Amino acid sequence: MSVSIFDSFLTTPDMEAAFDDAAVVQAMLDFEGALARAQAAEGLIPQAAASAIGSVCKAQLYDIPALVRAGRRAGSLAIPLVKELQKTVALYDEEAARHVHWGSTSQDVIDTGLVLVTRDALRLLDEGLHELSGHLLKLAEDHLSTPVLARTLMQPAQVTSLGFKATGWLAPLVRARERMREAAARGLQLQLGGAVGTLAVMGEHGPAVALRVAADLRLRVADAAWHTQRDEWVRLGLEVAVLGGSLGKLATDLGLMAQGEVGELAEPSGNGRGGSSAMPHKRNPVSTMIALAAARRTPQHAAALLACMDQQHERGLGNWQAELAEWPQIFLSSHGALGALNDAFAGLAVDRERMLHNIHALHGLVFAEAVSSCLAGAIGRPKAHALLEELSKRAATGPQGLDQLVRDAVAADPQLAAHVDPARLARLFDPVAAAEPARRLAEAQLHGLRLSMDRLAATHPFHE
Repeated sequence: MSVSIFDSFLTTPDMEAAFDDAAVVQAMLDFEGALARAQAAEGLIPQAAASAIGSVCKAQLYDIPALVRAGRRAGSLAIPLVKELQKTVALYDEEAARHVHWGSTSQDVIDTGLVLVTRDALRLLDEGLHELSGHLLKLAEDHLSTPVLARTLMQPAQVTSLGFKATGWLAPLVRARERMREAAARGLQLQLGGAVGTLAVMGEHGPAVALRVAADLRLRVADAAWHTQRDEWVRLGLEVAVLGGSLGKLATDLGLMAQGEVGELAEPSGNGRGGSSAMPHKRNPVSTMIALAAARRTPQHAAALLACMDQQHERGLGNWQAELAEWPQIFLSSHGALGALNDAFAGLAVDRERMLHNIHALHGLVFAEAVSSCLAGAIGRPKAHALLEELSKRAATGPQGLDQLVRDAVAADPQLAAHVDPARLARLFDPVAAAEPARRLAEAQLHGLRLSMDRLAATHPFHE
Protein backbone atom coordinates (compact mmCIF):
# COMPACT_ATOMS: atom_id res chain seq x y z
CA MET A 1 0.00 0.00 0.00
CA SER A 2 1.13 3.54 -0.59
CA VAL A 3 1.30 6.07 2.22
CA SER A 4 1.62 9.84 2.12
CA ILE A 5 4.85 11.63 2.95
CA PHE A 6 3.47 12.52 6.35
CA ASP A 7 2.15 9.02 7.03
CA SER A 8 5.60 7.63 6.38
CA PHE A 9 7.01 9.56 9.35
CA LEU A 10 4.62 7.73 11.67
CA THR A 11 5.33 4.15 10.66
CA THR A 12 8.26 1.99 9.60
CA PRO A 13 9.45 0.69 6.22
CA ASP A 14 9.08 -2.89 7.47
CA MET A 15 5.41 -2.45 8.33
CA GLU A 16 4.78 -0.61 5.08
CA ALA A 17 6.26 -3.60 3.27
CA ALA A 18 4.04 -6.02 5.20
CA PHE A 19 0.91 -4.34 3.81
CA ASP A 20 2.41 -3.34 0.47
CA ASP A 21 0.22 -3.94 -2.58
CA ALA A 22 2.60 -6.63 -3.83
CA ALA A 23 2.54 -8.40 -0.45
CA VAL A 24 -1.26 -8.44 -0.38
CA VAL A 25 -1.52 -9.68 -3.95
CA GLN A 26 1.06 -12.40 -3.27
CA ALA A 27 -0.88 -13.50 -0.20
CA MET A 28 -4.06 -13.72 -2.27
CA LEU A 29 -2.22 -15.79 -4.86
CA ASP A 30 -0.89 -18.02 -2.08
CA PHE A 31 -4.50 -18.72 -1.19
CA GLU A 32 -5.35 -19.59 -4.80
CA GLY A 33 -2.40 -21.95 -5.07
CA ALA A 34 -3.26 -23.65 -1.79
CA LEU A 35 -6.92 -23.99 -2.82
CA ALA A 36 -5.97 -25.68 -6.10
CA ARG A 37 -3.58 -28.09 -4.36
CA ALA A 38 -6.20 -29.00 -1.78
CA GLN A 39 -8.88 -29.60 -4.39
CA ALA A 40 -6.52 -31.78 -6.42
CA ALA A 41 -5.67 -33.81 -3.31
CA GLU A 42 -9.41 -34.38 -2.77
CA GLY A 43 -9.91 -35.37 -6.42
CA LEU A 44 -12.01 -32.35 -7.30
CA ILE A 45 -9.66 -31.02 -9.97
CA PRO A 46 -6.82 -32.69 -11.92
CA GLN A 47 -3.38 -32.66 -10.32
CA ALA A 48 -2.00 -31.17 -13.53
CA ALA A 49 -4.39 -28.24 -13.16
CA ALA A 50 -3.25 -27.59 -9.59
CA SER A 51 0.38 -27.63 -10.72
CA ALA A 52 -0.34 -25.23 -13.57
CA ILE A 53 -2.22 -22.85 -11.29
CA GLY A 54 0.43 -22.94 -8.57
CA SER A 55 3.25 -22.28 -11.04
CA VAL A 56 1.92 -18.81 -11.91
CA CYS A 57 0.81 -17.70 -8.43
CA LYS A 58 3.66 -15.18 -8.34
CA ALA A 59 2.87 -11.52 -7.85
CA GLN A 60 5.73 -10.35 -10.05
CA LEU A 61 3.95 -11.83 -13.09
CA TYR A 62 1.10 -9.32 -12.80
CA ASP A 63 0.59 -5.59 -13.30
CA ILE A 64 -0.41 -4.74 -9.76
CA PRO A 65 -1.31 -1.05 -10.33
CA ALA A 66 -3.56 -2.17 -13.18
CA LEU A 67 -5.19 -4.75 -10.92
CA VAL A 68 -5.86 -2.06 -8.30
CA ARG A 69 -7.46 0.21 -10.90
CA ALA A 70 -9.59 -2.62 -12.26
CA GLY A 71 -10.55 -3.65 -8.75
CA ARG A 72 -11.99 -0.21 -8.10
CA ARG A 73 -14.25 -0.58 -11.13
CA ALA A 74 -15.21 -4.16 -10.26
CA GLY A 75 -15.79 -3.45 -6.59
CA SER A 76 -13.23 -6.04 -5.45
CA LEU A 77 -9.55 -6.60 -6.06
CA ALA A 78 -10.20 -10.34 -6.24
CA ILE A 79 -12.27 -10.11 -9.43
CA PRO A 80 -9.55 -8.75 -11.77
CA LEU A 81 -6.91 -10.82 -9.98
CA VAL A 82 -8.77 -14.07 -10.63
CA LYS A 83 -9.38 -13.06 -14.25
CA GLU A 84 -5.69 -12.33 -14.79
CA LEU A 85 -4.76 -15.58 -13.06
CA GLN A 86 -7.10 -17.50 -15.35
CA LYS A 87 -5.64 -15.81 -18.41
CA THR A 88 -2.08 -16.54 -17.30
CA VAL A 89 -2.83 -20.19 -16.55
CA ALA A 90 -4.53 -20.51 -19.93
CA LEU A 91 -1.32 -19.49 -21.68
CA TYR A 92 0.12 -22.81 -20.57
CA ASP A 93 -2.94 -25.01 -20.00
CA GLU A 94 -6.40 -23.91 -21.14
CA GLU A 95 -8.09 -26.80 -19.35
CA ALA A 96 -6.40 -25.90 -16.04
CA ALA A 97 -7.67 -22.31 -16.30
CA ARG A 98 -11.23 -23.62 -15.86
CA HIS A 99 -10.34 -24.74 -12.32
CA VAL A 100 -8.95 -21.44 -11.03
CA HIS A 101 -10.76 -20.17 -7.91
CA TRP A 102 -13.31 -22.97 -8.22
CA GLY A 103 -15.85 -23.09 -5.40
CA SER A 104 -14.46 -19.99 -3.73
CA THR A 105 -15.57 -16.36 -3.63
CA SER A 106 -13.91 -12.96 -3.68
CA GLN A 107 -14.12 -12.46 0.08
CA ASP A 108 -12.42 -15.81 0.68
CA VAL A 109 -9.31 -14.80 -1.21
CA ILE A 110 -9.17 -11.22 0.13
CA ASP A 111 -9.80 -12.10 3.77
CA THR A 112 -7.33 -14.97 3.73
CA GLY A 113 -4.76 -12.80 1.97
CA LEU A 114 -5.17 -10.15 4.66
CA VAL A 115 -4.84 -12.80 7.36
CA LEU A 116 -1.52 -13.91 5.86
CA VAL A 117 -0.02 -10.42 5.69
CA THR A 118 -1.36 -9.68 9.17
CA ARG A 119 0.61 -12.64 10.48
CA ASP A 120 3.77 -11.01 9.12
CA ALA A 121 2.70 -7.70 10.69
CA LEU A 122 2.19 -9.39 14.05
CA ARG A 123 5.68 -10.86 13.83
CA LEU A 124 7.08 -7.34 13.45
CA LEU A 125 5.11 -6.13 16.47
CA ASP A 126 6.13 -9.15 18.52
CA GLU A 127 9.81 -8.62 17.73
CA GLY A 128 9.58 -4.90 18.44
CA LEU A 129 7.91 -5.60 21.77
CA HIS A 130 10.64 -8.07 22.65
CA GLU A 131 13.23 -5.36 22.03
CA LEU A 132 11.43 -2.58 23.90
CA SER A 133 10.61 -4.86 26.83
CA GLY A 134 14.31 -5.65 27.12
CA HIS A 135 15.20 -1.97 27.28
CA LEU A 136 12.58 -1.30 29.93
CA LEU A 137 13.53 -4.34 31.99
CA LYS A 138 17.15 -3.17 32.12
CA LEU A 139 16.06 0.37 32.98
CA ALA A 140 13.90 -0.94 35.82
CA GLU A 141 16.60 -3.23 37.19
CA ASP A 142 19.31 -0.57 37.00
CA HIS A 143 17.18 2.03 38.79
CA LEU A 144 15.18 0.07 41.34
CA SER A 145 16.36 2.43 44.08
CA THR A 146 16.77 5.64 42.08
CA PRO A 147 14.48 8.27 43.65
CA VAL A 148 12.26 10.25 41.32
CA LEU A 149 9.19 12.40 41.80
CA ALA A 150 5.84 10.72 41.31
CA ARG A 151 3.32 13.14 39.90
CA THR A 152 -0.46 13.05 40.12
CA LEU A 153 -2.74 15.44 38.24
CA MET A 154 0.50 16.79 36.71
CA GLN A 155 1.71 17.95 40.12
CA PRO A 156 4.49 16.61 42.39
CA ALA A 157 3.02 14.04 44.79
CA GLN A 158 5.52 11.78 46.57
CA VAL A 159 8.84 10.08 45.94
CA THR A 160 8.85 6.84 43.99
CA SER A 161 11.68 5.04 42.20
CA LEU A 162 12.52 5.18 38.53
CA GLY A 163 12.59 1.38 38.59
CA PHE A 164 9.00 1.30 39.84
CA LYS A 165 7.97 3.75 37.12
CA ALA A 166 9.75 1.72 34.41
CA THR A 167 8.10 -1.45 35.70
CA GLY A 168 4.77 0.28 35.22
CA TRP A 169 5.73 1.00 31.62
CA LEU A 170 6.92 -2.56 31.03
CA ALA A 171 3.97 -4.50 32.43
CA PRO A 172 1.33 -3.38 29.87
CA LEU A 173 3.71 -4.23 27.03
CA VAL A 174 4.27 -7.75 28.31
CA ARG A 175 0.51 -8.14 28.67
CA ALA A 176 -0.04 -6.73 25.18
CA ARG A 177 2.35 -9.27 23.71
CA GLU A 178 0.56 -12.09 25.49
CA ARG A 179 -2.92 -10.87 24.52
CA MET A 180 -1.97 -10.35 20.87
CA ARG A 181 -0.69 -13.91 20.67
CA GLU A 182 -3.88 -15.22 22.27
CA ALA A 183 -6.08 -13.19 19.92
CA ALA A 184 -3.97 -14.22 16.92
CA ALA A 185 -4.42 -17.90 17.77
CA ARG A 186 -8.15 -17.38 17.23
CA GLY A 187 -8.20 -14.62 14.63
CA LEU A 188 -5.61 -15.89 12.15
CA GLN A 189 -8.01 -18.32 10.54
CA LEU A 190 -8.77 -19.42 7.02
CA GLN A 191 -11.66 -17.78 5.23
CA LEU A 192 -13.27 -20.28 2.88
CA GLY A 193 -17.01 -20.43 2.46
CA GLY A 194 -17.86 -19.93 -1.18
CA ALA A 195 -20.68 -17.71 -2.35
CA VAL A 196 -22.76 -17.65 0.85
CA GLY A 197 -20.50 -19.47 3.31
CA THR A 198 -21.83 -23.00 2.74
CA LEU A 199 -19.09 -24.43 0.46
CA ALA A 200 -21.99 -25.68 -1.63
CA VAL A 201 -20.06 -26.05 -4.90
CA MET A 202 -17.54 -28.45 -3.35
CA GLY A 203 -20.30 -30.49 -1.72
CA GLU A 204 -19.21 -33.04 0.84
CA HIS A 205 -15.56 -32.39 0.01
CA GLY A 206 -15.73 -28.78 1.23
CA PRO A 207 -14.64 -29.36 4.84
CA ALA A 208 -11.76 -31.59 3.77
CA VAL A 209 -10.59 -28.98 1.27
CA ALA A 210 -10.72 -26.33 3.98
CA LEU A 211 -8.60 -28.50 6.26
CA ARG A 212 -5.97 -28.93 3.56
CA VAL A 213 -5.89 -25.25 2.60
CA ALA A 214 -5.53 -24.22 6.23
CA ALA A 215 -2.70 -26.69 6.79
CA ASP A 216 -0.94 -25.50 3.64
CA LEU A 217 -1.12 -21.87 4.75
CA ARG A 218 -0.53 -22.68 8.45
CA LEU A 219 -3.80 -21.14 9.51
CA ARG A 220 -6.49 -22.16 11.95
CA VAL A 221 -9.56 -23.83 10.45
CA ALA A 222 -12.58 -21.69 11.24
CA ASP A 223 -15.71 -23.35 12.64
CA ALA A 224 -17.56 -21.80 9.72
CA ALA A 225 -17.07 -19.01 7.23
CA TRP A 226 -16.76 -15.68 9.01
CA HIS A 227 -17.73 -13.45 6.09
CA THR A 228 -19.96 -11.29 8.30
CA GLN A 229 -19.08 -12.68 11.74
CA ARG A 230 -16.08 -10.46 12.40
CA ASP A 231 -15.77 -10.78 16.19
CA GLU A 232 -12.52 -12.76 16.44
CA TRP A 233 -10.89 -10.72 13.69
CA VAL A 234 -11.88 -7.37 15.20
CA ARG A 235 -10.73 -8.51 18.67
CA LEU A 236 -7.29 -9.08 17.18
CA GLY A 237 -7.25 -5.59 15.72
CA LEU A 238 -8.39 -4.11 19.01
CA GLU A 239 -5.55 -5.81 20.90
CA VAL A 240 -3.15 -4.03 18.56
CA ALA A 241 -5.01 -0.79 19.20
CA VAL A 242 -4.67 -1.28 22.97
CA LEU A 243 -0.94 -1.74 22.44
CA GLY A 244 -0.94 1.62 20.65
CA GLY A 245 -2.59 3.18 23.70
CA SER A 246 0.03 1.73 26.05
CA LEU A 247 2.81 3.01 23.80
CA GLY A 248 1.17 6.44 23.83
CA LYS A 249 1.15 6.46 27.63
CA LEU A 250 4.83 5.56 27.71
CA ALA A 251 5.64 8.27 25.17
CA THR A 252 3.65 10.82 27.18
CA ASP A 253 5.65 10.13 30.35
CA LEU A 254 8.92 10.21 28.45
CA GLY A 255 8.07 13.53 26.85
CA LEU A 256 7.11 15.09 30.18
CA MET A 257 10.25 13.85 31.93
CA ALA A 258 12.40 15.10 29.05
CA GLN A 259 11.10 18.68 29.22
CA GLY A 260 13.94 21.12 29.73
CA GLU A 261 12.51 22.38 33.01
CA VAL A 262 12.32 18.79 34.31
CA GLY A 263 15.33 17.23 32.58
CA GLU A 264 15.17 13.81 34.24
CA LEU A 265 15.35 11.76 31.04
CA ALA A 266 16.65 12.56 27.57
CA GLU A 267 16.49 10.87 24.21
CA PRO A 268 19.77 10.14 22.41
CA SER A 269 21.04 13.01 20.29
CA GLY A 270 23.62 13.63 17.58
CA ASN A 271 23.78 13.37 13.78
CA GLY A 272 21.10 16.01 13.43
CA ARG A 273 18.63 14.16 15.65
CA GLY A 274 16.18 16.44 17.43
CA GLY A 275 17.58 19.67 16.07
CA SER A 276 15.62 22.84 15.35
CA SER A 277 15.58 24.82 12.10
CA ALA A 278 15.58 28.07 14.10
CA MET A 279 17.01 27.41 17.57
CA PRO A 280 20.45 25.77 17.71
CA HIS A 281 20.20 25.01 21.43
CA LYS A 282 17.16 22.75 21.18
CA ARG A 283 17.18 19.01 21.77
CA ASN A 284 13.74 17.96 20.61
CA PRO A 285 12.36 14.55 21.68
CA VAL A 286 11.65 13.37 18.16
CA SER A 287 11.04 9.73 19.07
CA THR A 288 8.47 10.81 21.63
CA MET A 289 6.87 13.07 19.06
CA ILE A 290 6.59 10.28 16.49
CA ALA A 291 5.29 7.78 19.04
CA LEU A 292 2.64 10.19 20.31
CA ALA A 293 1.51 11.22 16.82
CA ALA A 294 1.27 7.59 15.73
CA ALA A 295 -0.55 6.45 18.87
CA ARG A 296 -3.09 9.26 18.71
CA ARG A 297 -4.34 8.05 15.34
CA THR A 298 -5.14 4.57 16.63
CA PRO A 299 -8.43 5.15 18.51
CA GLN A 300 -10.20 6.39 15.39
CA HIS A 301 -9.18 3.32 13.42
CA ALA A 302 -10.22 1.02 16.26
CA ALA A 303 -13.60 2.73 16.44
CA ALA A 304 -14.00 2.26 12.69
CA LEU A 305 -13.42 -1.49 13.03
CA LEU A 306 -16.19 -1.68 15.63
CA ALA A 307 -18.48 0.48 13.50
CA CYS A 308 -18.05 -1.93 10.59
CA MET A 309 -19.26 -5.00 12.47
CA ASP A 310 -22.95 -4.60 11.62
CA GLN A 311 -22.52 -6.37 8.29
CA GLN A 312 -25.60 -7.28 6.32
CA HIS A 313 -26.76 -10.87 5.94
CA GLU A 314 -24.08 -13.06 4.29
CA ARG A 315 -21.95 -10.32 2.69
CA GLY A 316 -21.37 -6.79 3.86
CA LEU A 317 -22.19 -3.81 1.67
CA GLY A 318 -19.64 -1.08 2.31
CA ASN A 319 -18.78 -1.97 5.89
CA TRP A 320 -16.50 -4.90 5.02
CA GLN A 321 -14.79 -2.74 2.42
CA ALA A 322 -14.30 0.04 4.98
CA GLU A 323 -12.86 -2.46 7.47
CA LEU A 324 -10.30 -3.59 4.88
CA ALA A 325 -9.07 -0.02 4.47
CA GLU A 326 -8.90 0.65 8.22
CA TRP A 327 -7.17 -2.59 9.20
CA PRO A 328 -3.59 -1.82 8.11
CA GLN A 329 -3.67 1.62 9.71
CA ILE A 330 -3.71 0.22 13.25
CA PHE A 331 -0.62 -1.87 12.55
CA LEU A 332 1.18 0.94 10.74
CA SER A 333 0.62 3.35 13.64
CA SER A 334 1.44 0.87 16.40
CA HIS A 335 4.68 -0.22 14.77
CA GLY A 336 5.61 3.40 14.12
CA ALA A 337 5.22 4.18 17.82
CA LEU A 338 7.04 1.00 18.79
CA GLY A 339 9.98 1.68 16.50
CA ALA A 340 10.30 5.27 17.71
CA LEU A 341 10.32 4.24 21.37
CA ASN A 342 12.90 1.54 20.71
CA ASP A 343 15.13 4.24 19.23
CA ALA A 344 14.61 6.41 22.30
CA PHE A 345 15.14 3.79 24.99
CA ALA A 346 18.12 2.17 23.26
CA GLY A 347 20.14 5.29 24.10
CA LEU A 348 18.13 6.87 26.89
CA ALA A 349 20.02 9.25 29.19
CA VAL A 350 19.03 9.14 32.85
CA ASP A 351 19.97 12.14 35.01
CA ARG A 352 19.91 10.93 38.63
CA GLU A 353 21.20 14.24 39.95
CA ARG A 354 18.43 16.15 38.22
CA MET A 355 15.88 13.80 39.74
CA LEU A 356 17.26 14.52 43.22
CA HIS A 357 17.41 18.23 42.45
CA ASN A 358 13.72 18.22 41.50
CA ILE A 359 12.86 16.46 44.75
CA HIS A 360 14.91 18.83 46.92
CA ALA A 361 13.56 21.89 45.08
CA LEU A 362 10.18 21.22 46.67
CA HIS A 363 11.55 22.04 50.16
CA GLY A 364 10.56 18.68 51.60
CA LEU A 365 6.86 19.04 50.81
CA VAL A 366 6.64 15.64 49.09
CA PHE A 367 7.47 13.99 52.43
CA ALA A 368 4.57 15.66 54.27
CA GLU A 369 2.27 12.62 54.28
CA ALA A 370 4.92 10.31 55.71
CA VAL A 371 5.83 12.85 58.39
CA SER A 372 2.17 13.36 59.29
CA SER A 373 1.76 9.62 59.80
CA CYS A 374 4.83 9.58 62.02
CA LEU A 375 3.64 12.46 64.22
CA ALA A 376 0.12 10.99 64.43
CA GLY A 377 1.47 8.32 66.75
CA ALA A 378 2.24 11.00 69.30
CA ILE A 379 -0.55 13.58 68.92
CA GLY A 380 -3.24 11.82 66.88
CA ARG A 381 -4.05 12.02 63.21
CA PRO A 382 -6.20 15.20 63.16
CA LYS A 383 -3.62 17.29 65.05
CA ALA A 384 -0.75 15.87 63.04
CA HIS A 385 -2.54 16.60 59.77
CA ALA A 386 -3.33 20.16 60.84
CA LEU A 387 0.25 20.76 61.95
CA LEU A 388 1.71 19.48 58.68
CA GLU A 389 -0.76 21.51 56.69
CA GLU A 390 0.39 24.67 58.48
CA LEU A 391 4.08 23.82 58.25
CA SER A 392 3.73 22.96 54.55
CA LYS A 393 2.28 26.39 53.83
CA ARG A 394 5.22 28.02 55.59
CA ALA A 395 7.73 25.83 53.74
CA ALA A 396 6.15 26.69 50.39
CA THR A 397 6.45 30.44 50.96
CA GLY A 398 9.30 30.89 53.40
CA PRO A 399 13.06 30.40 53.50
CA GLN A 400 13.05 27.19 55.54
CA GLY A 401 12.33 23.72 54.22
CA LEU A 402 9.74 21.44 55.73
CA ASP A 403 12.43 19.26 57.34
CA GLN A 404 13.77 22.14 59.44
CA LEU A 405 10.30 23.39 60.32
CA VAL A 406 9.27 19.92 61.50
CA ARG A 407 12.42 19.53 63.59
CA ASP A 408 11.74 22.89 65.22
CA ALA A 409 8.11 21.96 65.89
CA VAL A 410 9.08 18.65 67.47
CA ALA A 411 11.68 20.30 69.69
CA ALA A 412 9.16 22.93 70.80
CA ASP A 413 6.45 20.41 71.73
CA PRO A 414 7.24 18.21 74.79
CA GLN A 415 4.72 15.56 73.70
CA LEU A 416 6.27 15.27 70.25
CA ALA A 417 9.82 15.45 71.58
CA ALA A 418 9.10 12.59 73.97
CA HIS A 419 7.73 10.25 71.31
CA VAL A 420 9.44 11.12 68.00
CA ASP A 421 12.85 9.61 67.28
CA PRO A 422 15.04 12.25 65.56
CA ALA A 423 16.84 9.59 63.50
CA ARG A 424 13.54 8.19 62.24
CA LEU A 425 12.37 11.71 61.45
CA ALA A 426 15.51 12.37 59.43
CA ARG A 427 14.99 9.17 57.40
CA LEU A 428 11.53 10.40 56.43
CA PHE A 429 13.23 13.21 54.49
CA ASP A 430 15.71 10.87 52.76
CA PRO A 431 14.71 10.36 49.09
CA VAL A 432 16.36 6.95 48.85
CA ALA A 433 14.53 5.75 51.97
CA ALA A 434 11.30 7.23 50.62
CA ALA A 435 11.73 5.23 47.41
CA GLU A 436 12.18 1.96 49.28
CA PRO A 437 8.49 0.86 49.19
CA ALA A 438 8.46 1.41 45.44
CA ARG A 439 11.69 -0.57 45.09
CA ARG A 440 10.23 -3.54 46.97
CA LEU A 441 7.06 -3.58 44.91
CA ALA A 442 8.93 -3.22 41.62
CA GLU A 443 11.35 -6.00 42.49
CA ALA A 444 8.46 -8.36 43.23
CA GLN A 445 6.59 -7.44 40.05
CA LEU A 446 9.71 -7.73 37.90
CA HIS A 447 10.14 -11.34 38.97
CA GLY A 448 6.83 -12.28 37.36
CA LEU A 449 7.46 -10.12 34.31
CA ARG A 450 10.83 -11.79 33.70
CA LEU A 451 9.16 -15.20 33.78
CA SER A 452 6.52 -14.04 31.29
CA MET A 453 9.16 -12.53 29.02
CA ASP A 454 11.18 -15.74 29.10
CA ARG A 455 8.10 -17.77 28.14
CA LEU A 456 7.34 -15.41 25.28
CA ALA A 457 10.92 -15.49 24.04
CA ALA A 458 10.90 -19.29 23.94
CA THR A 459 8.24 -19.45 21.20
CA HIS A 460 7.87 -17.75 17.83
CA PRO A 461 4.25 -18.13 16.71
CA PHE A 462 4.45 -15.78 13.74
CA HIS A 463 7.52 -17.25 12.06
CA GLU A 464 7.59 -19.65 9.16
